[in-house]
Amino acid sequence: MIELRDLHKAFGSQVVLNGLNLRIPAGQITAIIGPSGEGKSVLLKHMIGLLTPDQGEVLVDGSSILGLRRSQLNQVREKFAMVFQNAALFDSMTVYENMAFPLEEKTSLSRDEISSRVDTALREVGLKEVNRKFPDQLSGGMKKRVGLARALLLEPQIVLFDEPTTGLDPVIRRSIHQLIKETQAKFGFTAVIVSHDIPDIFDVAHQVAMLYRGEILQFGPPDELQHSEHPVVRQFISGSLDGPINSGVA
Repeated sequence: MIELRDLHKAFGSQVVLNGLNLRIPAGQITAIIGPSGEGKSVLLKHMIGLLTPDQGEVLVDGSSILGLRRSQLNQVREKFAMVFQNAALFDSMTVYENMAFPLEEKTSLSRDEISSRVDTALREVGLKEVNRKFPDQLSGGMKKRVGLARALLLEPQIVLFDEPTTGLDPVIRRSIHQLIKETQAKFGFTAVIVSHDIPDIFDVAHQVAMLYRGEILQFGPPDELQHSEHPVVRQFISGSLDGPINSGVA
């Protein structure tokens, strides 16, 4: 569904992506892991065309998105939805207004149809009777659920999750992961999750990519990475203080 070929990106003297190659399979969950500051969120922004690489190609559904006119790029972006760390809800709007906003902006659905779609989406993520509440009246986990429900409203082909469980306790974090797994299985969208949740993310993803120093060190099923012989992958997964990540040796 998404292919990144020989991707390079630098901000001034800071090299973030250094010849990165990655293929995201359609209809599955791919997790991107790696130390903080390695460019995982930058990588997500390239996938949706918010950033342009200095060199390389970004293909979505087999077609390059580089050099597209804004109207063409917007058409590609209609395949995407994004779930942010903080759920990105408008504080001045109720849950219903937050949910209805993309439908009002991008569809010609009637008010009743929008209301029905919103109610159904909230039920899908296990939320009831929150329509009239404002975001500051919701727990962190509930906000994440609303963010996911809103992302699914326009039936995207691809959903990007940028550290969707940041700041949650272990029990709620696990419930959000389970919700992502269940909704992906039900709707069949392609999911890409940037995560630091080790080892929890291995129970969610179909495959995992380890990003380090601008390259994908290893890509494969969770079990393959958990038993990796690569010293950087092993150190990151184990959380050890001793190893090449801390010593600066790749």
